[in-house]
Amino acid sequence: MRHARVWGIAGLAIAAVGAVAYAQTTVAPLPDNPPVVAAPLEIDWGKTVAGDAQAGQAKAAACAACHAADGNSSVPVYPRIAGQSESYIARQMALIASGQRTSGAAAAMVPFVQGLTPQDMRDIGAYFATQKSGAGLADDSVVAEGPYKDMKYFEIGQRLYRGGDAARGIPACLACHGPTGAGNPGPAYPHIGGQHQDYVAARLQAYQAGTTTETDRTMFDIMAQVAKPLTAEEITALATYLQGLHDRADDVAAAGSATAAAH
Repeated sequence: MRHARVWGIAGLAIAAVGAVAYAQTTVAPLPDNPPVVAAPLEIDWGKTVAGDAQAGQAKAAACAACHAADGNSSVPVYPRIAGQSESYIARQMALIASGQRTSGAAAAMVPFVQGLTPQDMRDIGAYFATQKSGAGLADDSVVAEGPYKDMKYFEIGQRLYRGGDAARGIPACLACHGPTGAGNPGPAYPHIGGQHQDYVAARLQAYQAGTTTETDRTMFDIMAQVAKPLTAEEITALATYLQGLHDRADDVAAAGSATAAAH
């Protein structure tokens, strides 16, 4: 009886092994997971074409929540990107998608940019490049003490932006960013005229700290060298000057519109 029981159990085990083997040869394999889309480390300009602003407008719908539909964010933590160059916007999106740019509110953008292709990034950049940048007001309060005593804050920023400080190795900002802060799309120097004061100050402080997660530090190090000698007061002054900086033609156009409306 004992032997019969052993053989019975052994028979069940053999049958079970056979069933498993049979199942393994007949059950359809599980479908493969969809391919993982690798986030681009950089925009490969040779494999993309110039951005399509019309296509970019549709692709930029999600951007409106933080940057506003026309790129003129009203919240200082989110930069104004209206009028920014296509190349600069595309590159920054690529850096955020690949995890190379993590400062500020970059983390909030990750879910929105990781699924984009380099061409999508160029299209979105092209759309915002066609939008007109707004501007805020510069601080005209007077400095009470220190080396800039009796100067207005925006005047300190204006002096540094337009003339730099050769004695301390600070170049004039307009050399790269232009007299109205419009930037230079060739080397992707950004449009900074009209940018939020708090955002500019935060970026200058990040450059001054000298730490970045970007693999290619070339652009970062240019600004790190410029920002390093700046005092906290000078950073505030530059930031407020840039917040109010815009093309004077904007004022002329606005005045013309107001006059026409009055008549």
